[in-house]
Amino acid sequence: MAELFAGTSGWAYPSWKPDFYPAKLAQKNFLNYYTTQLNTVEVNFTFRQLVKETTIQNWLRETPPHFRFAMKAHQVITHIKRLKETEDFVRRFLGTIEPVAAAGKLAAVLFQLPPNLKADSALLQDFLGILPRSVPSAFEFRHESWFADSTWDSLRAANAAVCVAETEIRTTPDVVTGAFTYYRFRKPTYTGEERSAMLQQIREHLNSGRNVYAYFKHEETPEGALYARELLRELGPDQKV
Repeated sequence: MAELFAGTSGWAYPSWKPDFYPAKLAQKNFLNYYTTQLNTVEVNFTFRQLVKETTIQNWLRETPPHFRFAMKAHQVITHIKRLKETEDFVRRFLGTIEPVAAAGKLAAVLFQLPPNLKADSALLQDFLGILPRSVPSAFEFRHESWFADSTWDSLRAANAAVCVAETEIRTTPDVVTGAFTYYRFRKPTYTGEERSAMLQQIREHLNSGRNVYAYFKHEETPEGALYARELLRELGPDQKV
């Protein structure tokens, strides 16, 4: 049965007290508590640093078996090399997160492209060619020239997902190209009507047999975490944490 995984892009925010975290909860216990409310988190930390083995092991130890981590690909891959000649660094990066995959806790690797990187079908196909098929991958395109059938076709051929990113200025087309769907809800707030529409779209994916990973914006206020918790609760006992 397909499952919804909902969370935020990060968890270490004391300002989420007391609406999400209990007022007296120590920060060292945030992740453990987070896992009692939500069942996935998107790790942006890996965009700037190669994560240490000890850190990975701590994360694995503090999370239950059903919990999932999405990992943002390192900036060397997406922003410095801009997908070109990245095979060695991709291998190095994937090696650092391999324990997460081995533990069955890897949601996906998110490749977030720079806003000024325009569509280049050959570049994308070459990059997809070096990614192991065993690694679940999602791509966030931030230049609208990528929003084209040629892009979706390349992703489908590699069984990679489109990251449907919704911001105040742009929304990625909600196109299915992989075995799962990946959402990044980046607006600071969502109305009840917007959340209802979100819920309906997610239900459709679940009914079609696709897992859904949904991540809300990480802010100093807890709205994103509360929205994610609401999604899990609304979708009934089969999708609850």
